[in-house]
Amino acid sequence: MNAYELQQARSAELLRQAEHERLAREAVRTGRAARRDAAERATAERSDGDAENEPHTPRLRRLRFARPS
Repeated sequence: MNAYELQQARSAELLRQAEHERLAREAVRTGRAARRDAAERATAERSDGDAENEPHTPRLRRLRFARPS
């Protein structure tokens, strides 16, 4: 093979690899969006008329810093 054919083969391989990486990123993005939507739906279903489980204050559950001994 001469240099031109080698360059063409390498270019085609790089294009295939880039397309594969784009598809992988899109699959990850789609999965994240689906999980986010499912979590939002679950939160909305739980909070419909379920006000007794919501906290009354914006305080954190735990202390932010450890207590000194």
